[in-house]
Amino acid sequence: MKPVAIFRHSSGEGPGYFATFLERHTIPMQLIGIDAGELVPATPDAYSGLVFMGGPMSVNDPLPWIEQELSLIRAAIARGIPVLGHCLGGQLMAKTLGAEITRNPQKEIGWGKVEVLDNPVAGEWFGHLKNFTSFHWHGETFGIPVGATRILASAACAHQAFALGPHLGMQCHVEMTRDMIEEWCHIGADEIAAHPCATVQQPADMLRQAANDLAPLHATADRLYRRWIINLKS
Repeated sequence: MKPVAIFRHSSGEGPGYFATFLERHTIPMQLIGIDAGELVPATPDAYSGLVFMGGPMSVNDPLPWIEQELSLIRAAIARGIPVLGHCLGGQLMAKTLGAEITRNPQKEIGWGKVEVLDNPVAGEWFGHLKNFTSFHWHGETFGIPVGATRILASAACAHQAFALGPHLGMQCHVEMTRDMIEEWCHIGADEIAAHPCATVQQPADMLRQAANDLAPLHATADRLYRRWIINLKS
């Protein structure tokens, strides 16, 4: 099988639990460190799927690699190569598909419940699951592209995930590990302090809640990732 390409945009926002999932299923992967100066491939043809991780930048920023990734996503979708996006990655997918990326009404940082919407597409991805507690860290949000289906929502962000055939774009972070949470809390301490509100959790509370909520989050991630790998190209 061709490897799954994983695009990292920030040193602290690697594949996390997604890499663990691929290793467990003996699926090859190739990490492409955009943050380390690695180049965006010209075509997606060498890969069985494309996965885009998060990052502190906006997809509306004038960064050269953003347009290159948008072109790559567009080519992958045209070829039926499955695309998966986490947070910034979901926003990249939405922008490729013609949706706008705008400021969310409020920051959403830390643990929070997301609701699985009552529609057939959501059922394909989540089965009978009605809600779960996910991890969040974003100030912007994506619109739902024409032809895609909104499948997740939270009280603070109506557009938490969308699906379009084999492609899944998420605003929330199901790929988290405890080490990632610790690093983000350290790196993002000033951002947390600058936005005191009900949807921004304190670092100590995030880490305390991780003890109970990481394992169920990984179980939900397993469900989503299993559904996504069904369509990987050989």
